[in-house]
Amino acid sequence: MRTVHGMRGEGAVRVARALLSVYDKTGLVEFAKDLEALGVELISTEGTGRLLREAGLPVRFVSELTGFPEVLDGRVKTLHPAIFAAILARRGREDDERQLRELGLDPIDLVVINLYPFERAVMELPLGEALEYIDIGGVALLRAAAKNWPWVGVVSHPRQYPVVLAALRQGGGKLPEDLRRKLAWEAFQATATYDAAIAAFLGEPLQGFSAGGELPQQVLLSLRKVQDLRYGENPHQQGALYRILGAPVGPLVGARLLHGKALSYNNFLDLEVAWGLVNEFSEPAACIIKHASPCGVGVARTLEEAYRKAREADPVSSFGGIVGLNQEVDGATAREISTLFVEAVIAPGFAAEALEILSRKKNLRILAAGGPPQVEWEFRSVSGGILVQEVDRAPFAESSLTFVTSHKPTPEQMEEMRFAWKVVKWAKSNAIVIARDRQTVGIGAGQPNRVDAVRIAVRRAGEKAQGAVLASDGFFPFPDGVEEAARAGVTAIIQPGGSVRDAEVIAAAQAHGIAMVLTGVRHFRH
Repeated sequence: MRTVHGMRGEGAVRVARALLSVYDKTGLVEFAKDLEALGVELISTEGTGRLLREAGLPVRFVSELTGFPEVLDGRVKTLHPAIFAAILARRGREDDERQLRELGLDPIDLVVINLYPFERAVMELPLGEALEYIDIGGVALLRAAAKNWPWVGVVSHPRQYPVVLAALRQGGGKLPEDLRRKLAWEAFQATATYDAAIAAFLGEPLQGFSAGGELPQQVLLSLRKVQDLRYGENPHQQGALYRILGAPVGPLVGARLLHGKALSYNNFLDLEVAWGLVNEFSEPAACIIKHASPCGVGVARTLEEAYRKAREADPVSSFGGIVGLNQEVDGATAREISTLFVEAVIAPGFAAEALEILSRKKNLRILAAGGPPQVEWEFRSVSGGILVQEVDRAPFAESSLTFVTSHKPTPEQMEEMRFAWKVVKWAKSNAIVIARDRQTVGIGAGQPNRVDAVRIAVRRAGEKAQGAVLASDGFFPFPDGVEEAARAGVTAIIQPGGSVRDAEVIAAAQAHGIAMVLTGVRHFRH
């Protein structure tokens, strides 16, 4: 174990005296009885102490030790030099021990504290009342005991009671060094999380992040586990879902699971894409996601028709996918969905008939999402670090489009290109989307080169590529991708432009009678 200068552990330390002051009194009486049976003297604040005295335990109140009463309706109870000196004194250090003797103080060896439930209070109470749940003394006591972990044990949660008691019994009333250090780490975790929740409530957890501005030098994120997952991407990997404290509850974290088994790690990744994609459209829209990339997307006058388009876009890949819908699901749409095995369905809501139909499938996960995506920043882990970027919300800006061929797109082709451009943004790069009649007919995604992405999209589209439009999330580095699309019968292409060979690419489009539009915006999604 790494040691820090001035903070060397002192082996097993005997616990002769314990301070107990808790809000959550779960298991406290039993824990205190076991401590008393081990010969530990009990010291407590009045609220906790009265409970222990009622249980027949001998307890000294803090006010008896300090000679100072609790004041300000309990706002000040333990904030006194007599308490903190007893906790912070370094055992074996002559000056510290001499000062304790002169003050008539005995060291405190175990501090048992849990904090006011601020997070719960701010959800249930007006601001003025919620502020009373910002713990001051408790946080200070935890920090003092954790700082002095070489000689003091600190218990910050009732779940630690059995571990501490087992160690004391096994050690003949002594706490081992490795446990004291672990308890100190958990105490600092508790106080850091607590302070982050308060800071997030008073401000914003991502305060300092601003579009177009310099990203902050330091970011404090506090995460709270929402649920354990069965496993991660693979069965041999652990996985869990956390939420950022103080941030708006996202549509997936806040989604209601109406039916079906628990969601997996991969389900969440697919659902993120599904929900983001369908919310690109105001008209009824549906998508089917596999491996975090769309395999079929449709927009239509009704949700049922939009879903049918999405499914028929790639019937083979649609099997076992994740369905995203941007409107409340009705009975007709539910019947269509029930004809194919899918893992999950996410939508703003479900009519009673739709829920009854879909619930017949025992394991189908049915989620009512908590609103459109709101997060403006996204985080990704790399070994030893976090990547941060703005969420890709670049609009389809008509004024910035450049028409680079003499063949100008028709209004119908422009409508199809708007559709395809919104879809390609959500496909893994390199990505190509071929579309017609507001339906994807061929998607090539996640390829190491763009011409292969075109070939895959063309193969999947087959004859439907005739007269269709094509969207590319990045520029064409060579004319070969355009030539592949031309051979398949594609008549219009939308792409960012910006290649050193743009002139050759545009010339290829011109030669094949393809209308080409440049957006000046790239939509990579790694």
